[in-house]
Amino acid sequence: MHEVLFASAHIPRLERNISLPAKFERMLDRCDYASRFEGKRVAIKMHVGAAIGFYTLHPLFVKLVVDSVKQAGGKPFLTDGSFSTEAATVRGYVPEVVGARVVGAGGEHDQYYRAAQTELEELGEIELCGNVVDADALIVLSHGKGHGNSGFGGAIKNIAMGCVSYPTRGRIHGLMRSHFEWDSELCTHCGQCVSGCPTSAIKFNDDGEMQIFDHHCRYCMHCTTCCPTGAITMEEPRGKFELFQAGMAATCKEALKFFEQPRSVHYITVLTNITPLCDCWGFSTRPLVPDIGIVASDNIVAVEQASLDMIRAEDYIEGTLPDQYTTMGESGHLFERIHGKDPYEQVRQAEKLGLGGTEYEVVTIE
Repeated sequence: MHEVLFASAHIPRLERNISLPAKFERMLDRCDYASRFEGKRVAIKMHVGAAIGFYTLHPLFVKLVVDSVKQAGGKPFLTDGSFSTEAATVRGYVPEVVGARVVGAGGEHDQYYRAAQTELEELGEIELCGNVVDADALIVLSHGKGHGNSGFGGAIKNIAMGCVSYPTRGRIHGLMRSHFEWDSELCTHCGQCVSGCPTSAIKFNDDGEMQIFDHHCRYCMHCTTCCPTGAITMEEPRGKFELFQAGMAATCKEALKFFEQPRSVHYITVLTNITPLCDCWGFSTRPLVPDIGIVASDNIVAVEQASLDMIRAEDYIEGTLPDQYTTMGESGHLFERIHGKDPYEQVRQAEKLGLGGTEYEVVTIE
């Protein structure tokens, strides 16, 4: 049974000391960072968002983590994709605000990686970001939200997609690889697929025909999600989704091998502003449910399981989904009803690889 600490966003009365940041400070005190991180270089892996997205982690929560590591005698730095420093600045993740600088995970020019061989035959060798795995300790600071490909984006996705090279990320997404279909009669040439593609893999030729540059495409399926008429579809053969989730779990396992377990790794997931899409979209849609709070654990499987359990379909705020999501499923997790993908699959794959267990006990921080 794994312990999961929980600081609730609910405030029973108007008192500063029982607000979420105050509870979070007490949660961090309970984590005993002094015995974990004293004298160590601590990488705080987070997703800094992109473009004009604003529902990312609030800088105050990031500062509280940084301060806690410093008070414990650790040497913290924030890290995310190598070309994310400008995006970090826009959202206030700068030393003057949060107390630590953002370091490109793969080096300034995104060329510093450490090779690792995964247990998944279909994935094989991966490239892990050197500035992450070279650290002495790791805090995985995640924003829990939906994700079009994996159903949920939390700690597993934060490592698997955020601690690898861009080519490796594409190969993990590519485990879902299948055939795209474009219906010219449905297409209005609105350009949402082009603007929504994070790798500029889509264009229209002089005859108005859509073309996908396979070398750039990483099968994130932003194009199929944002197309307002359903003109772009991708066949998803049975088993491809599970293989993709297995690839993320296998990548996590290799990254975590670089750290002494469990004392040198800690997982914190902030369950506020829970939107249906990943922060990488570069804009924000409305939160789906009321703010829940913050969970933390030494175990990645337990923290993911608890996060998903707390995001309940019955708490869905009617009308918060973008209009393009015309229908929702009637059963399964909220994110499965929205995206048609079981978000618990990544948890099962991680447990299968021995990364932890789904049995947990919630310890509420008052």
